[in-house]
Amino acid sequence: MNRKIAVWLLATIFLTPVFRAKAQQARKISRIGYLTVRAGPSDREEAFQQGLRELGYVEGQNIIIEYRFANGTDRLPEMAAELVHRKLDIFVAEATPAVQAAKNATRTIPIVMAAAADPVGSGLVASLARPGGNITGLSLILPELAGKRLELLREVLPRVARVAFLAHGGSTAHRLFVKEAQDAAERFGMQIQPLVIGGPEEFEGAFSAMIRERAGALVVHPFFVIVPEQRRRIADLATKNRLPTVSDFMEFADAGGLMSYGPNSLDPIRRAAVYVDKILKGAKPGDLPVEQPTKFELVINLKTAKQIGVTIPQTVLYRADKVIK
Repeated sequence: MNRKIAVWLLATIFLTPVFRAKAQQARKISRIGYLTVRAGPSDREEAFQQGLRELGYVEGQNIIIEYRFANGTDRLPEMAAELVHRKLDIFVAEATPAVQAAKNATRTIPIVMAAAADPVGSGLVASLARPGGNITGLSLILPELAGKRLELLREVLPRVARVAFLAHGGSTAHRLFVKEAQDAAERFGMQIQPLVIGGPEEFEGAFSAMIRERAGALVVHPFFVIVPEQRRRIADLATKNRLPTVSDFMEFADAGGLMSYGPNSLDPIRRAAVYVDKILKGAKPGDLPVEQPTKFELVINLKTAKQIGVTIPQTVLYRADKVIK
């Protein structure tokens, strides 16, 4: 009996720290920082949280999410540094400028790209298969779709020769977008008119330049489409000037743009939760391949087409995933 008591006492002494450590680990709340160029909350936060919930994460129970809305690019460095000081377990950044700001702020905290335009071309990761460093996540391959968007414009406007490209100079990826558009334009016998601006206060001047230079259509940098007020203003200005437009996300056509072609905007945000889960469970971001979208959506706004006097061919309408009437 004395021997049994002694064994029990020894087991209690040695195992109690183990049980205590496991209990503490079970109660650990991971802190996630989320940085975006948008001005405020939208359905993207809900998509991210939904992805986390599906993996067993509940805000306030086993995770805390700290959101920072930069409303453009100027405050991104400040907000990225602020989040780093919050001792994050993971840094989630939405859009290329936000990822770049996160990268500049930390080389140790794991960073998940909740959609970046061209992470390799932007220098964010070494390669898609082996990102290296502390960054991984999702690429939208948006610049590479420039040829498809110009092809759509050519189908709708067979005689279009000069296409304006409205780009945001604060985005580190804007040069890639412009270059891809220019390369694609050469194949179609078009000319690209780049208009690189610093913010929405320059919209009026940019449209005046487009009209002055007789642009026949407009491609809009997706950076502007992320912000609801900006995409609506661009769509309104384009309609006012009877200028056909195309951009990347469905939200642009919903806001009054003529067409949009690109990946679903919410899907990569939701899928970013998978990377968060893997990293919290011990995976190294540099070993997790960067994912690319596999499904693309074509949306056409017939109401806008009627307002600006453009007829959408049936061959294009048949391919549309969504038609707004």
